[in-house]
Amino acid sequence: MTEEQRAALGEDLATWIESLGLEGHLTEAGLPTFRRDGDDGRARWIDPGTGGDLSLAQLRDVEQLLRSEGTEPEHAVPVSLLVLRRHARLREELLATPWHDYASLAELRGASLEATRFAVHKAASTHRLLVVPVEERSIVPAFQLSGDGEVRADLAPVLEPILAARMDPWRAWAWLTQPAGLLGGLVPERAVADPETADLVLTAAVRLAERVSAGS
Repeated sequence: MTEEQRAALGEDLATWIESLGLEGHLTEAGLPTFRRDGDDGRARWIDPGTGGDLSLAQLRDVEQLLRSEGTEPEHAVPVSLLVLRRHARLREELLATPWHDYASLAELRGASLEATRFAVHKAASTHRLLVVPVEERSIVPAFQLSGDGEVRADLAPVLEPILAARMDPWRAWAWLTQPAGLLGGLVPERAVADPETADLVLTAAVRLAERVSAGS
């Protein structure tokens, strides 16, 4: 009976997670994962420590953790996984916009790879260039650059307080390129190019940096 309960609970949890589209974020959340094996495609939950199947007790612990949000546990949603999914989708959207690695930026600037790498590191260290880590490399979002590959003069004063506050690079990229609540829905990197809204953008950036610093 215990084996049947374990199989049934494992299948219920897996089906629920799949229905929410969250199966790809379990590892990132530090949770056990599952795969579907055998002819019947039943879910098999894996203990990350041993590589073996989770026991019924372990599965119940996983269920309790996933359903701990909300006033009605049977309808609860694993909020942490939803946040991870939202972040993953946002990253995908940002990476779909133009960006440069060292090689493409060097070509744009008409400079050597070594000189470009040094210039990027220097600008990043002085909070004048947003550099985003992607797996084992660093990329430079193109929105902050002029046609010759240099940092936009209008955007530099906005970048400085945000980067000095050590804001997460992905969050900074998103805030700068998407409608911002602090600006009534304006997109910061666009609004700063308009003399009528440039000061408003700078003020919003300073306030955002203060929030980031206060929360760190």
